[in-house]
Amino acid sequence: MDALMLLGDEALAQGALDAGISGFYAYPGTPSTEIMEYVQRSKQAEGIHRTWSSNEKTAMESAIGMSFAGKRTMAMMKHVGLNVAADPFMNSAFTGANGGLLVAVADDPSMHSSQNEQDSRFYGKFAMIPILEPSNQQECYDMAFYGFELSEKYKVPVLIRLTTRLSHSRAGVVRRAPISQNGLKTPDDLFQFMLLPAIARKKYQHLIELQNDFVCESAKSPFNSFQFEAKDLSKGIICTGLAYNYLNEVFQGKEIPYPVVKICQYPLPNEQIHELYNKCDSLLILEEGMPLVEEQLKGLAFTGMKPIHGRLDGTLTRDGELNPNKVAKALGLPDTYGKPIPAVVTGRPPMLCVGCPHSDSYLALNEALTEYGRGHVFSDIGCYTLGFMPPYNAINSCVDMGASITMAKGAADSGHFPAIAVIGDSTFAHSGLTGLLDCIFDKSNVVIVILDNSTTGMTGGQDYTAFGKLEDICAGLGVEKEHIRVFVPFKKNFPEMVQIYKEEIAYNGVSVIIPRRECVQTLKRKHKMEG
Repeated sequence: MDALMLLGDEALAQGALDAGISGFYAYPGTPSTEIMEYVQRSKQAEGIHRTWSSNEKTAMESAIGMSFAGKRTMAMMKHVGLNVAADPFMNSAFTGANGGLLVAVADDPSMHSSQNEQDSRFYGKFAMIPILEPSNQQECYDMAFYGFELSEKYKVPVLIRLTTRLSHSRAGVVRRAPISQNGLKTPDDLFQFMLLPAIARKKYQHLIELQNDFVCESAKSPFNSFQFEAKDLSKGIICTGLAYNYLNEVFQGKEIPYPVVKICQYPLPNEQIHELYNKCDSLLILEEGMPLVEEQLKGLAFTGMKPIHGRLDGTLTRDGELNPNKVAKALGLPDTYGKPIPAVVTGRPPMLCVGCPHSDSYLALNEALTEYGRGHVFSDIGCYTLGFMPPYNAINSCVDMGASITMAKGAADSGHFPAIAVIGDSTFAHSGLTGLLDCIFDKSNVVIVILDNSTTGMTGGQDYTAFGKLEDICAGLGVEKEHIRVFVPFKKNFPEMVQIYKEEIAYNGVSVIIPRRECVQTLKRKHKMEG
């Protein structure tokens, strides 16, 4: 087959297409967004489900449903999205899979575009399911085939963990001949997906019994390698996923003098790691993210006196991405960091786009709140979070998707006034509706501002499920229609915007204000395509 130059995200998407997938389910989130975007552009995806879900939980549940029907499917999300999907994800380990079920999660070490740093391998270990962690783009592609086969062999979901540098860097990928989709086939055991306690207890026992099989699969995995013969046995190196690339980059194609174990499939192949431990004077663990492997090796299975180095003992930094320089320093090689950035260079933090509708919305809100001072606006996850930056300084929180509404409610419940939530239209569809329902039920004194720019802006302008329905949704949940206010955020409408904010702040109850104007970036793209 032909070779393609693909991002890691794109390689996984193409691999899934060639491996006979029937449905992709996802919510946008950097660095995972490009998986679905690649599929949506692909001519090969005709007849394959490929629309965005409301959130990661609904994506995961939809994927489980397609697996129930015997089809191959994949749910995709970023690391914090797996928090949202955790309930169905964890339970899918008990239900297992019928058609192959992959869960692709892209972690963001160093928090390039995220509110926290976490390692999704811990979720996979917690769920007791196989984990695949590619070290390059070709493995991203190949693991789609392998993951579906593994999932269907053991009737379990399989987690594929990517990280930012792999997701967003390109390399040549050699394709295989595509295979056909599975036919429809309901589970042989129609109780497979029924997690009543009596059934779930048996399923948990079965999952425990599979653990030795998963370890055996890791030991013979084509993605794990064990290079025990080496010149220098003073240390053995264990690399996971992308860290294997960094190690090779340090030695620039030369022979690595130490024994190396490459881990790209979990659970850990214990026998081979014990062999490395017994052979060498010490171990160095190179893993992108948190010290999952290092913690396991420092546990009961490795009680000897030989040192195990990594992130926990400070040999590598505990936070942030790995890179070749960090790896070189951990090996005692020269520091090649280079020179620090001169003080004369001014930082360029992100900012709202010129002409962004949120800019006018924030300036009017600031004016309406002049008499109350700062500390009243709870915000959310999206490009509007940049309202924290000068010249707006408009918001006071950013915790997780949907938290603006419920934090405003909690503040209002305490007597804090005014309590204002600012949330994007896509984020509202993702996880704002239940918070609004809480406010309506308690008749909370809150103002909820839903910034409607007609897209999921922060991740590049994707569709979302509540487009064109915001007023109907709010009214349907129980917000009084006279307190659902809409305006167009332009400077010429500034007095009207300020007046609407002030009127709804003065109202003792639940108000929803919808500033509506299309994102300038999606508008530019439309005009470019039209003319």
